[in-house]
Amino acid sequence: MKNLNKIDPAIAQILEKELSRQRLGAEMIASENFVSLAVLEATGSILTNKYAEGYPTKRYYGGNEFIDQAENLAIERAKKLFKAQHANVQPHAGSQANMETYFALAELGDTILGFSLAHGGHLTHGHPVNFSGKFYNFIHYGVDEKSELIDFDQVRALAKKNKPKIILAGASAYPRKIDFKIFKEIADEMGAYLVVDMAHIAGLVATGLHPDPIPYADVVTTTTHKTLRGPRGAMILSKIEDRLRPNDNPSASLMTRKNLAQKIDSAVFPGMQGGPLEHVIAAKAVAFGEALQPEFKTYQEQVIKNCKALENKFHEAEIKMVSGGTDNHLLLLDVSKIGLSGKEAERLLDSVHIFTNKNMIPFDQRKPMDPSGIRLGTAALTTRGLKEKEMAIIANIIIDTLKGKQAKDSNKKNVMELMKEFPLYPEL
Repeated sequence: MKNLNKIDPAIAQILEKELSRQRLGAEMIASENFVSLAVLEATGSILTNKYAEGYPTKRYYGGNEFIDQAENLAIERAKKLFKAQHANVQPHAGSQANMETYFALAELGDTILGFSLAHGGHLTHGHPVNFSGKFYNFIHYGVDEKSELIDFDQVRALAKKNKPKIILAGASAYPRKIDFKIFKEIADEMGAYLVVDMAHIAGLVATGLHPDPIPYADVVTTTTHKTLRGPRGAMILSKIEDRLRPNDNPSASLMTRKNLAQKIDSAVFPGMQGGPLEHVIAAKAVAFGEALQPEFKTYQEQVIKNCKALENKFHEAEIKMVSGGTDNHLLLLDVSKIGLSGKEAERLLDSVHIFTNKNMIPFDQRKPMDPSGIRLGTAALTTRGLKEKEMAIIANIIIDTLKGKQAKDSNKKNVMELMKEFPLYPEL
């Protein structure tokens, strides 16, 4: 960082501090991961200099010959990785990807059936403070109170009652596998589009370790920076043909006459975004290439093994887990049972250098900013090389910290010493 140190030492110092925090802390926020040096290099590359409104070979600016090559590479790798018919790699974030999908498939005010944020969904799945809840008539399904699994009887009943234009599946805090086939059956019964937000599980889906939504969904959105281990960004995968609303009437609007892939592309640009972040798109291409390698599946298998190792320890300590455990990369703990709020638990673990996030649990009686749960994930620690043995150590520290309701210096020291055994970016 010699140039940054010279030009802006204040920012350089902040970056150094953040690197130290990442190196010495146990990163267990389920939506975070550590990218490769190659992804870092592409993200910080000279492609940040180029304006490229439009799509490959159809730009509004000149000089995009090599930009087109990079974006086409990202598209082709994304399609190969997920066996998708169409891929748009321009969305800046998961929220934009969801907004663009709604714009492509529905009119403002249309009804969409989505997963409640309080039960494990996402802010863009219709929360009233978000654009999704303001622009569309969202109806929400949740989990069964006893099993804490998605209540498909409720999904079907709400779909029959409300006749949504879109049925939305996917979650940000749901620790179990999702049956997309059932969602597809319900969507077909209602004549609705099925949209899946697989942001959290994309890496597991890519390696066959979670049920695949691609064969069932009309559109799939995902971020690229969680289990997929790419740069911060998103993409939209879709079928090409619009199976629900084909319209060959020459007098119909241009948007209506487009196929599904064209509708998605038009909603992204010019509908929602301007110039794409081509340096990030190049980094997405790098990450997709990495995910196509055999070792990526080995990594994802270890992500799940590590989460099961946490589950076993929490069972032994009688710490309540939503749905009783996990099938994927994350766990949701109900810390109210040990006399803590999620906010208190997050702060305690922060103090011993274990980074998590407070989270609502199903049927939570507390407020969103101080809920009853915390969410833990294993993707980032697995990237660093930790396995079941080390996860057991981390779990014991979590248990001791939460049950003791104090941040012991010894626990912080043990976390930092363990992290030193798994160096992060030693090249930097």
